Amino acid sequence: MWRSIASNALTMLIVLVFLLGGLVLWGKEQYTAEGPLTEAICLRVPSGGRLSNVSEDLLETGAVSSAGILRIGADYTKKTNQLKAGSFLVPAGSSMEEIVDIITRGGANSCGTEIVYRIGVTRASVQVRELDPATNRYIERAEFDPTAETEVPEEFTKVRARTDTRYRIAMAEGVTSWQVVDVLKAVEVLEGEIDGIPPEGTLAPNSYEVQTGGDRQALIDRMTSAQAAILEAAWQDRDDDLPYDSPAEALIMASIIEKETGVPDERTQVASVFVNRLRRGMRLQTDPTVIYGITNGEGVLGRGLRRSELDRVTPYNTYAIDGLPPTPIANPGKAAIEAAMQPASTDFVYFVADGTGGHAFATTLAEHNSNVAKWRQIEAERAGQ
Repeated sequence: MWRSIASNALTMLIVLVFLLGGLVLWGKEQYTAEGPLTEAICLRVPSGGRLSNVSEDLLETGAVSSAGILRIGADYTKKTNQLKAGSFLVPAGSSMEEIVDIITRGGANSCGTEIVYRIGVTRASVQVRELDPATNRYIERAEFDPTAETEVPEEFTKVRARTDTRYRIAMAEGVTSWQVVDVLKAVEVLEGEIDGIPPEGTLAPNSYEVQTGGDRQALIDRMTSAQAAILEAAWQDRDDDLPYDSPAEALIMASIIEKETGVPDERTQVASVFVNRLRRGMRLQTDPTVIYGITNGEGVLGRGLRRSELDRVTPYNTYAIDGLPPTPIANPGKAAIEAAMQPASTDFVYFVADGTGGHAFATTLAEHNSNVAKWRQIEAERAGQ
């Protein structure tokens, strides 16, 4: 009898072992299989949040089929205590394994609401926007000028109070160092003083994520280091026989290119015009340098140049001086710097607006005068509308 009981018990144990093994395999398959999400979601993980709460939220939103399996899988891979606070984009079909990796690896938030401080050439703005996970596009919630004494939108105040809000400084190509400092002083999430206006041209236009309490000068240093790296790399890859002898002179040229065209495909052609002029001993004759000599980069001129300003001799009046002005006239982007180092191979020495947002280029004065006449006609027609 005891022998029969022992035999049955052993049989039961073997069955249980097989069942347990099958259950483990099934659970592993569930953990690594494609998830039920049909559209991407933005998952918010609060500071101090627990995986148990997050797993239940994921179950409620339909992102996982089992909160328990997710927790067991996270525990098995020793990630239960690695949960990071933030807002994370969970793509459609993400497995539980992929979701656990997303919410435990850390790094920058990948979705949610962000406040962007935009430093533009003609204006500054603060934009409150939120990523729509379904379309992967940002939806604007509010916008205002941070340097003006205007009422702050309620949406901005509400978003600022949230702990998972992201902050970004978006610096456009062609802004001046004074404009950058002016806006950064008004960014209330940053702290500290800035050690004067950085030399013109030395800040890299880009989008910089910042944290609450971040140091203003540290951000300026990041911008400076980034621009120095871009300039050094471009200088190493430059064409032979360029009419400037140093990276500093190339940076001046890049800033002029940046201010002369906003059309990406034209940058190397504009560069070729100015390079050809320097090679032939012709003056650059470019309005943006004259404007910089008037404003010193502090704001926008807001009107056309006067005849007296074009005739006045200043270090930045390239109608009156030979060669390059003494400093850059703005902070050029990477593409403009690369165009200065590798201009197109052309015989162009003139260009004028063509009415489409781009320019008409010419190799002779007669051809240029014809292009100018066409542009004047376009201006007259627009004025008469």
